[in-house]
Amino acid sequence: MKQKLTNLWKAPVKRLVSEWADEYRALVSDTSAEPGKWDTDRTPYMREPMDAFIDPYVSEIVIKASAQTGKTECLINCLMYSIDMDPGPMILVQPTVDAAEDFSKRRISSAFNACTQLKGKISESKSRDGKNTILKKAFAGGMLTIAGSNSPVGFRSIPSRYIFGDEIDAWPSNAGSEGDPMALLLKRSITFYNRKAVFTSTPTIKGKSRINDEYLRGTQETWQIECPNCDEYHFISLKDIHFEHDFKKINNKKIYEVKSIFWRCPDCGYEYDEYTMKRQPAKYVALNPDALKNQGIRSFWFNAFVSPFITWHKIILEFLEAHEDPEKLQVVYNTLLGELWEDRGDIDDEDTLLDRREVYPAELPKGVLVLTCGVDTQDNRLEYEVVGHGKHGETWGITQGQIMGRPDTEEVWRRLDDVIEHVYKFETGKGLMISLTCVDSGGHFTQEVYTACRNRQSKRVFAIKGKGGEGVPHTAPPTKIPIRENKNVTCWLYTIGVDAGKSIIMSSLKVQEPGPKYCHFPLGEDKGYDSAFFNGLLSEKLVLKRSGGRDKWAWEKIDGHARNEALDIRNYNLAAIRILNPDMDAVEKRMFEIKDAPKQEIKKQPEVNRVMRNEKLFDEW
Repeated sequence: MKQKLTNLWKAPVKRLVSEWADEYRALVSDTSAEPGKWDTDRTPYMREPMDAFIDPYVSEIVIKASAQTGKTECLINCLMYSIDMDPGPMILVQPTVDAAEDFSKRRISSAFNACTQLKGKISESKSRDGKNTILKKAFAGGMLTIAGSNSPVGFRSIPSRYIFGDEIDAWPSNAGSEGDPMALLLKRSITFYNRKAVFTSTPTIKGKSRINDEYLRGTQETWQIECPNCDEYHFISLKDIHFEHDFKKINNKKIYEVKSIFWRCPDCGYEYDEYTMKRQPAKYVALNPDALKNQGIRSFWFNAFVSPFITWHKIILEFLEAHEDPEKLQVVYNTLLGELWEDRGDIDDEDTLLDRREVYPAELPKGVLVLTCGVDTQDNRLEYEVVGHGKHGETWGITQGQIMGRPDTEEVWRRLDDVIEHVYKFETGKGLMISLTCVDSGGHFTQEVYTACRNRQSKRVFAIKGKGGEGVPHTAPPTKIPIRENKNVTCWLYTIGVDAGKSIIMSSLKVQEPGPKYCHFPLGEDKGYDSAFFNGLLSEKLVLKRSGGRDKWAWEKIDGHARNEALDIRNYNLAAIRILNPDMDAVEKRMFEIKDAPKQEIKKQPEVNRVMRNEKLFDEW
């Protein structure tokens, strides 16, 4: 077997792509912010993707990453290395023909011209022989064809050992009558036993991302940094970045100031700044290592938080400037965070949400970790909703209903106690009680609400007051309010920013798939989630109004939607979970008696994380 494998390869290649690039690659000022000699140590997360290129067990390399992190330079290094060390026919595909021509002129030609090692190996540009044109580059042992994915005719009949696909999320799903350009491209290399493919892209929309699909087929390796305290390795993502900021308005535009930024370790809770974390040991950790031996695909993911070319301050500033505009926020998620953006679609009317209802196996479906209750006060009734909360903002409507009667009668509040004190059960028989209840104190029965909440403070029943307007925080620390002007008898009162809450709710309602932020609703007449409920939940929209000579965003009721209590009550539930601010991981461990695994030294996966040194590989053969 050793002999057979040795014969398949012409000769052992003694140099890694990263070593070749460090010696021969030069970056020019026309295309790089840091011109000069290539240095892999500057972007250490590029070393393994490049060196995987010469691993005989790897046929495809996938790089899902933020923009301007060096992923395209990795592709170019592999391409140039192949021309010099192991030439063969190759195709490089850009999203469009225009992009292909521009890429050839700006990136490929300048890279070739700056590389002394390739001098004399690539045909000179001549007008008559056609060996070196914008879209074709001939060299000893092969030809580089550069094409656009929107015109597969440029590569459909060209066999190629090497395939390079850049920004594949921008490729069309169907290039006219030709079909899927990715499938067409991969067929070009099917006859080569030693074929190699490199695909790079910033991710785009969840469910429509080519690079994410390819990433999931591969080893799913993330670039993780060691925590200086607990020595655990973590992928640096926005959820673990904590920052303080302020803003001021100039000409009605928010100008943000980022005051401090740090990363909080999700394991030990220690906090470290950017300078510290960018100097910590780092490595790739594979979630699906078997993809190397089963598929021959190594896939990598990194983002701008580990890039030397952009600061955390810049990332957070761009996030703040975009966080109120979904289109701008998508750009930040894709190009800086390197994450998929969820296409939130649109909710046309209550029928859409009625169709979404599902049958729960019990009062509480799997995933619920904390229960809250929101109560709206009317002159002749209390309206309530019990909501289950899970990880990452996922919610489950549990039950909603009305308690008829004036809020100044004790019977009404006793019936609310039945809702609050009820033990809601899972299918397993385990149960939860409501952790916190928010009761609206507006209307004509403010003092009665204060008294009822004071009497139920041990049950975590609190009075709230809604406050509209831009910039009002959704929740703020409570204040003590005297009841009936008696300063010795007080009640805790929370003021909530209703506009901020409504924006969060509407955004969550548009999430299309179960998971983070998704809103579940139960099916069943006894649950109360009927067309009237959803009509009220969708009763308002955000409009731009001019007031006092200034444009302001404001929520207003939509014609045909008589009542908005359902929206208000869901807002109170959202405030309740914000007030609680539970550690969902800790709650889950307590609820299901999950024990922490003993801390062990992290071991590298022998297949995926083996050092890609040719000498060692060929010595083993």
